[in-house]
Amino acid sequence: MDPGTTKAEHNESVMRGMIANESELTAGVRIVPGRRYGFFTDTTRCIGCKACEVACKEWNALPADDLGLSGMSYDNTRALSADTWRHVRFIEQMGSNGERPTAMPPYQSHWLMMSDVCKHCGNAACLEACPTGALFRTEFDTVVVQQDICNGCGYCVPACPFGVVELSQIDGKAHKCTLCYDRLKGGLEPACAKACPTESIQFGELNELHRRAASREHQLHDMGVRSAYLYGTPGTPGASGGIGELNAFFLLTDRPGVYNLPEAPTLPSTRVRPALLAGLATIAGLALAAAGLLASDTERN
Repeated sequence: MDPGTTKAEHNESVMRGMIANESELTAGVRIVPGRRYGFFTDTTRCIGCKACEVACKEWNALPADDLGLSGMSYDNTRALSADTWRHVRFIEQMGSNGERPTAMPPYQSHWLMMSDVCKHCGNAACLEACPTGALFRTEFDTVVVQQDICNGCGYCVPACPFGVVELSQIDGKAHKCTLCYDRLKGGLEPACAKACPTESIQFGELNELHRRAASREHQLHDMGVRSAYLYGTPGTPGASGGIGELNAFFLLTDRPGVYNLPEAPTLPSTRVRPALLAGLATIAGLALAAAGLLASDTERN
């Protein structure tokens, strides 16, 4: 204790517990069960610092990745995985015909950066594919895996159109971002959004995030960045094929494929009927062909 501080003053300065509704101080939003929350990731603000990756790993006690050079730009984590729930992607825009560019574009130089994460889809394919109920939708409209129920079947892995879910090599169970479910229950902003120094990752209620994202898109257009668009909000790329919308959506300035995002993601269940009909048609065609061969053999005999 500071010699110049009285015991009463010292006691007043000591925190005796968590700050109630801390998210109101850090993110300007009160977390209330029954409301829909998510992330708005503005890639034009991302500086590639990876603070979100570090915060995510520290809070969720996730093991470190291979810290060696990958040969893939400045990215050592490479992709989302069972141990990496936030991944900052570095995309260098080269000149035409593979030549290095000699002129600087008016915005973001020749680099695109994006902090990728689970999309917590409005209609989640992983949740739809899970046979044990290990995946569930929370009271905050996010999608979480319960490892104590997961049996490691892996059905959720190919079901996800974004390649997010992965089985851990440590426990054999599915892992992915929980949108800091434990922090939300305690009234805390998710760790990645709280750590982001440029507000590239913004946390809040979805309706407010959609309004904020539309405003940012218009602002960039006024600045001359006509390529800016939203991915994963209603009626935009990413919210297709029965998925509805993404609770973790993005503002991009290039094609989705450049960021390793699908141009038009779909739910696997929407492909069951066409695949079944195609299979039945194939079987019917083979049966007709076989009947024709038998008939011709009968005529010869």
